[in-house]
Amino acid sequence: MPRRKEVFRSLSAAEFFYRNREIAGFSNPSRALYQTVRELVENALDACDSHEILPSIYIRIKEEDPEKSHYRVTVSDNGIGIPPQYVPYAFGRVLFGSKYRLRQTRGMFGLGAKMAILYGQLTTGKPVEIETSPLGSRYKYYFKILVDIKKNEPIIVDQRIRRLKRKSHGTTVSVVIEGDWARAKNKVFEYIKRTAIAAPYANITFVPPEGDRVITYTRTITKMPIPPKEVKPHPHGVDMEMLKMLIASIEANTLKEFLVEAFQGVGEISAEKFLREAGFNPNMSPKLLTNEGIKTLMIKLKNYKGFKPPRADALSPLGEEIIEAGLRSVLEPEFVTAVTRKPSAYSGHPFIVEVGIAYGGKIKPKDEPQLYRFANKIPLLYDEKADVSWKIVSSEIDWKSYNVDFPAPLVVLVHICSTKVPYKGVGKESIADVPEIEREIKNAIREAARKLRLYLSRKKREEEAKRKVLTFLKYIPEVAESLALLSKPPVSIANGDGNYLSTDDIKKMLLNLVIAKLERADIKLDFNLEDFDIRIE
Repeated sequence: MPRRKEVFRSLSAAEFFYRNREIAGFSNPSRALYQTVRELVENALDACDSHEILPSIYIRIKEEDPEKSHYRVTVSDNGIGIPPQYVPYAFGRVLFGSKYRLRQTRGMFGLGAKMAILYGQLTTGKPVEIETSPLGSRYKYYFKILVDIKKNEPIIVDQRIRRLKRKSHGTTVSVVIEGDWARAKNKVFEYIKRTAIAAPYANITFVPPEGDRVITYTRTITKMPIPPKEVKPHPHGVDMEMLKMLIASIEANTLKEFLVEAFQGVGEISAEKFLREAGFNPNMSPKLLTNEGIKTLMIKLKNYKGFKPPRADALSPLGEEIIEAGLRSVLEPEFVTAVTRKPSAYSGHPFIVEVGIAYGGKIKPKDEPQLYRFANKIPLLYDEKADVSWKIVSSEIDWKSYNVDFPAPLVVLVHICSTKVPYKGVGKESIADVPEIEREIKNAIREAARKLRLYLSRKKREEEAKRKVLTFLKYIPEVAESLALLSKPPVSIANGDGNYLSTDDIKKMLLNLVIAKLERADIKLDFNLEDFDIRIE
């Protein structure tokens, strides 16, 4: 019996992700609906943040076909828009986009919206619809696009253009997918809520399928995070293939020139010193390096301690003011604080850890801390227990030492921003236990928790003072009356100038003593002592 011949062929990027859509979070209708909302919203916010435009985001999920569970997800923004010549490729070619640079972005793989489009095409067969006006344009461009999965190329189904009465900018993306709203509902609501916490400078409107209510988060602050800058790679974060690509792309006559041109934190003096210690000739051409030489150079670069740490220019932390404003506006707590740590690095990748704590108010008490996790401003809702932040918050922080007894109304926000977030898996929902990041999270939580402890201690003192004051106030009428009776004449006491103090005057004196004592102790009460009723019935 003749053997069958193996057939070999290649897959396009679109076909690969079409076959392995669970990698991008499109494993089932419930997760796919959530993931579609997430990807489109993140694109919308990035389109505004990168050019410091205060975002106004509109999100709508509409049931298109109840029998087939088809939903139309529409997201509009007022961002910079997309030049019309790039629209087909931005939405119809996988691994094409503006994020392939070394700087912090919400998404990194150029998949986001395109995976939603592929999933919609797979489950409903309908094209994605895009309307966009580039910044400063007086035209709105409309496209209907499908993806040629075999070729990883866009198929333009329809294309139109119309002139606007005035200049506008922004993009609307609408895609029909198979979804499960009943199961995705809680995750979608929670995602939008947490997005509003991380972006209190945005107006966010969400219309769910029921249509009976509109969820609105109104902008409460106009300050925005500083946009990240593109930077060169750091020598400690280089690998062999990256080194090969840099050597091929950078025109440098010598190894010393190459290091200075290719990497951040490397000057001529440090490059010369490193190459001498590593056993390389600084004047050698980088093009003459063999594979073994490139491997040796990579190892030496990673292990050399003389380079400056990576700069944080490529990062865009939220900042303490924005975190506090977000927690305060969405959760309405009685106490809120935030900490932004100084930049640090792991394996040559810069990162910044931020922590916010909200306590009391409208937060419901729970038996454990409520953890809100963010990576590069993206809320992480799945795989919470696998995240390094959960390990720290739930077991490595002794909350009793910070005057927190559970059940308690406590929310802890942890935000990690980096050019390379160390996710545990391809789902990008949990952060790995990197020692440098773990240390920074722990220190940030402790710093914020110390502020909470001060607040709770003060609150306890004020409550004790309030109880004492209320007890004392009850006796003021009797004490004042007794002092008046003990004095001469019987119903008043002399004040030294021939006049007499009445019983009411004595009450006021005693009340002023209480007020003065509270002011010296810097204790404020939640009622006005001067309005307290101390009349004798």
